[in-house]
Amino acid sequence: MRHDPMLAILADLMRRVDGLANQRGHLSVPRLHDELDQIRHIARAFRLDAVEGLAGTLESALSLHGLGPIVLSYLDLMRDAIAQDMPVADIVAMIPQPMPSATVHTLRA
Repeated sequence: MRHDPMLAILADLMRRVDGLANQRGHLSVPRLHDELDQIRHIARAFRLDAVEGLAGTLESALSLHGLGPIVLSYLDLMRDAIAQDMPVADIVAMIPQPMPSATVHTLRA
């Protein structure tokens, strides 16, 4: 299995957004600005335009209105934008294969 660096970046961004959502009410406005700025810079570096735009817009909204219910709405939109760039995992059914008779005899011995 190859390691996909973009998948790692998207997972990191999702972790950051989820972390902000879980800490709602416990973060100061300056700390939230810093976290959003980091998300925005990562998104810009990897050309995730929707995520970058939402992070920037939320930073602007925080400057005007401070903390409020708008934060969770933007975090939800950012999650959706990140999820759109994540690949869909193929589900492979694991069908049990019968054990060869030689293996069964070895296991019993």
